[in-house]
Amino acid sequence: MSTSASPSPTIMERPQERLDEKDVEKAAPSMPAPQAAPAPSPATESTAPGQTRKFDFWFLPIPKRLRYEPERKVHFGLLLNSIFGFASTFIVANLYYCQPILIELAAYFNVDYDRIARVPTLVQGGYGCGLLLIAPLGDLVPRRPLLLGTIFIAFSLTIGLATTKSLVAFEVITFFVGMASVAPQILIPLAADLAPPERRASAMALVLGGLLFGVLLARVLAGIIAQFSSWRNVYYMALGAQVAVFGALWSTLPDYPSKNPHLTYVRIMGSMVKLAVTEPRLIQACIVSLASSVVFTCYWISLTFVLGDPPYSYSTLVIGLFGLIGAVGVMLSPLVGRLVDKMIPWYSALFATIMLMLVMAIYWGAAGLNVAAVVVTTIGLDVFRQLQQVSLTTSVVSISAPMRARLNSILILALFVGQVTGSAVSAEIYTRYGWRAIGAFMFALCAFQIPLLLVRGPHTQRYTWFGYQGGLEFRKSVVAAREKERVEHAEVERASGAAADSKQPLPEETAAQTQTAADEKRDDPSTSV
Repeated sequence: MSTSASPSPTIMERPQERLDEKDVEKAAPSMPAPQAAPAPSPATESTAPGQTRKFDFWFLPIPKRLRYEPERKVHFGLLLNSIFGFASTFIVANLYYCQPILIELAAYFNVDYDRIARVPTLVQGGYGCGLLLIAPLGDLVPRRPLLLGTIFIAFSLTIGLATTKSLVAFEVITFFVGMASVAPQILIPLAADLAPPERRASAMALVLGGLLFGVLLARVLAGIIAQFSSWRNVYYMALGAQVAVFGALWSTLPDYPSKNPHLTYVRIMGSMVKLAVTEPRLIQACIVSLASSVVFTCYWISLTFVLGDPPYSYSTLVIGLFGLIGAVGVMLSPLVGRLVDKMIPWYSALFATIMLMLVMAIYWGAAGLNVAAVVVTTIGLDVFRQLQQVSLTTSVVSISAPMRARLNSILILALFVGQVTGSAVSAEIYTRYGWRAIGAFMFALCAFQIPLLLVRGPHTQRYTWFGYQGGLEFRKSVVAAREKERVEHAEVERASGAAADSKQPLPEETAAQTQTAADEKRDDPSTSV
C-alpha cells in the first residue's frame, strides 16, 4: 500500500501531499526549476479557483463567514470535526433503525417474516447504490450543497416512512433513504482535505468513530422506542435527528468550489473503474477491508445466537444492550487517530490485524463457555477493527488528493460487499456447525489478511505490486525529515548545476577568447625569443 519513491515516501501516507505523476507531467513544460512544495494548508489543499456562491440551491443563504474566499484560511478544529462525527452517527443510523423493529413491522403490515426481511435488504441495497453513484460526486461538485442535498432528501423521505400505510411504499422509500444516506462517505474525504497532514488520521478517526457509534445507537434507540411506544415514533425521532444534522452543517460547514471542475460524471465513473484495477495500494486495502468486514458482520450476527442459546439464554433486550459494549471502541477514536498520525499506517494496520486474529482465537476457544470471553472479544473487535479501518482509510486517501472521494467510495464498496457476504454465510455456518466453526472461520479470515499486507512493504512505490523498497522506517517524523533532506539536497545540486552552466562560455565565445589569447601572446615582448 504505498505511493512513495525510495527511499523516503511512505507506504500509506506521505508527509506532504504531492501532485499525481500525470499532473506533474502536464505542468512541467510551463514550470520553472522545481522547488520544494510546502505542506498544503487546510484552506488550499482541496480548493480550486471558482466563483463565490451566496446561496445553496439558489434560495438558501450561505452564512457570510462560510462563503468561499481564496485568501481565507479555514481552521478545522475540534468543533467542526465533532459535528462531522455527529452527522455521521445519525445519518448512518438510517440503515439500521429497521432491524430491531421487524417483528412490529410484520405485525402492522400483516405479512410474514420472510416478506418483511426484504426491508433491511432494500435499505442496504440502496446504500450500495449511493456509494457507487452519489459519493464519488465529492470529487466533481462542491461538497457543501452535495451534503445538504443528500441529507434533505433523506429526512424528507423519512416522513414517508413514518406515515405510510402501504408496505410496498414503505419498501420503495426505504431503498431511497438508504441511497441518500451517504453523507458519512462524503464527510470522511472532506475531513482528510481540511485537516492538516499531521492531524489527518485523527480527523478521519473521529468521523469513522461517529459512524460506528451510529450503527450501535440506531439499534438500541429503535428497540427502546418501539418497546414503549409505536414503531412510527422511531422514524419521527430519526426525522428530528436528521433535521438537527442539516442545521448543524448548514451553520458550520465552509463552502468550497469543485475540486475537479474539468471532469464530467461519466469520466468520474470511468476513473473509478481504472483506479480499482491499477492502484496496488487501493486493491490491497480493499481486499483486507472486505475480509475484515466479513469477520465483523459474522461476529455480531453469530453473537445473537451465542447469547440466546444455553448456557447464557439471554433475553432479546439484554442481547441488544450487550452491543453497547462496542461503544468502548468509539470512545477510543481520538487515541486511535493519534496513533495512526504518528506511525506509517502500514504498521498500525498490520498490528491491528494481528490483534484481531488473537481476539478471534479467544472467541474460537471460549465464546460459548464463559461470558468474559465474549466481553473481551467484543471490546477487542471494536477497538482493533477501528484501528485497522482508520489506517487503511488514511493510506487510501493519501494516494491522490483530487481523487479522495472516489478512492474512499471504492474502499467503502469493498466493506459493503464484505457485510453482504458476512450476512449470507454467518447464520448458515452457525446453524450447521455451531459457534466454534464460526470462530474458526473468522480466525482464518484474519490470518488471511496478514500475508496480504506483508506482500508490499511500508514504503513501496505507488505502482509497484510487490516489494520492500525504501526501508522499514515506521515513524512519520523520521520519514518526513528524510524527505526534507532529500529535497534540500536536490535543490543544492540543481543550484550548483545552474551556476556551472551560467559560467560555461558558449562555443563562439570560446573560439574568440582563444584567438585573442594567441594574439596577445604574439605581441607580448616577454614571449619573443
